[in-house]
Order: sequence, then C-alpha cells, then structure tokens
Amino acid sequence: MKKIKSIHTHNGEHWVGDGFPVKNIFSYSNQALMQDLSPFLLLDHAGPATFTPTEKRRGVGQHPHRGFETVTIVYEGELEHQDSAGNGGKIGAGDVQWMTAAAGILHEEYHSQRFAKEGGILHMAQLWVNLPAKDKLAEPRYQTVLNASIPSIKLANDSGALRIIAGEYQGEKGPSKTFTPMNVWDIQLNAGKTLDLELPEGQTAALVVLQGTVKINDTDSVSENKFVIFEREAGTIKLAADADSIILFLGGAPLNEPVVAYGPFVMNTQGEIKQAVSDYQQGLFG
Repeated sequence: MKKIKSIHTHNGEHWVGDGFPVKNIFSYSNQALMQDLSPFLLLDHAGPATFTPTEKRRGVGQHPHRGFETVTIVYEGELEHQDSAGNGGKIGAGDVQWMTAAAGILHEEYHSQRFAKEGGILHMAQLWVNLPAKDKLAEPRYQTVLNASIPSIKLANDSGALRIIAGEYQGEKGPSKTFTPMNVWDIQLNAGKTLDLELPEGQTAALVVLQGTVKINDTDSVSENKFVIFEREAGTIKLAADADSIILFLGGAPLNEPVVAYGPFVMNTQGEIKQAVSDYQQGLFG
C-alpha cells in the first residue's frame, strides 16, 4: 500500500467577503508542506452554509491574482464571477470554474442573483494551483467546466462515483486544461463501501475529506476537513467510507521550485512579488 506521510486538520474558519464562510484546509503559509503538496497551494472549503433570501448579493468584491490558478468546485448553490477584462459567467451544482490568473487579473465572485433572492445552501471548495516559473506571466484565461462535460465513473459494487475534473482515470480524461500533469478527482463514496486507487511513482498525492469519515489503508480514520499526504512511491490507497463521503483527490507532478507568496500573488522570488504589487498599484492587471 502507498504509505501515509502525514495527516492534518484544517487551519480554522474565517469569512471571505460576506458570502463565503470557509475552513482553510491548507495554505502556502505553511512552507513546510508546500513541497509535499506541490503543485497545489491552498484549499478553502466553504459551507455547507444556509443563506436567507436577500436583494443584495453576498460575496467578495474585485481583487487581484497573479502567478497561479483558482479552481472553484460547486456542490450546492450558484456563483457568478466577472473580471476586469469583461469576462463573466455563472456556475451551479456540479460545475467548476478554472481560472488562470497567470500574468494578472482582477475579478469578483458573488452569489448568483437567483440564489441571493431565493436563499438556500451554499457548498463549494476552491483550490489554488501553482504555475511553473515559465508560465507565471502567461495570458490569463477562464475555463467554465460544466457538470455535463465532466466524466463521471460509476464505481464497482454501487460504491459511488468518481468525477474527473482534471487528469485521467481508467482511460477517461477530464476536460480541464492544465499547465503541468495533474489529477483532480471529485469522489463520492457511499457508506460501507470501499475504493482502491492505484497511483504512480514520483507524484504528489493528497486526499481531502470534505464530508463524512473515511478509513485510509485499514489504519487511519480521517474525518471531514482533514487531509492526508502520501509518500511518492507507487502503490495503492485503500479507502473505506464509514459514512456517505465527499473526497477530493489531488495528484500531480511536483514543480520543485521555490514558492514565494504575498496575499493574492504567488511567485518564485521576492523581487517578483514586489513587481506584482507595483504592477497592480499601477493598474496593469486585467
């Protein structure tokens, strides 16, 4: 079996704007974990949280990013986004927004008009994916990855389903375009069921339990908002769900590059961070 390297709990709760009560699962602020998690930088788990109807949309106003990508996965509710280049869109349950900030972008994220007026449950996760040094100043782009375009593999023995947001599983490929090889799998594992994942040599491998409780390799029980990092040798990860569970699997080729971050900017050197701040202040983003 693939060996567990470490198990971690989330870093506490906070609000992003007035629309997203999140638990920070992991962050680039923990430099000790960055090489183990590369190319993944940060994961926030929002909700599930119930919002009452309102005429004023809740969310977070315009803010900058440079040097990485954000991947927003919606489980319940609706989200609208807009950027300084005039791009925008709406995603709902099962949909994913993959935004490449790269050279720099200003964007905002709010509950959709319909969700704000009707209220309801909001449940989503946002992952930050690092870009290699050579692509950090690439052209920004959006990928709106709708639920219907994401392959969903039915697991054996009515165990649940695995959606391939990015990468490949059992010969099926996900729709998201990535700069480096990676797998982002959204797994729903039913209570009392098991799943074995065969993973290659040399890649980062991490599991985040967003809902439920999962036993890993018959030894460690991992509850929601905790995550597991595995050693990079090839091997099998065995999952057994004690309750209906939502699991996010993150795997990929590590970048093996320095991570220097300041708020919404993630670069390779302090000089590049200073340049990002200067460019933002001069209105050069978007």
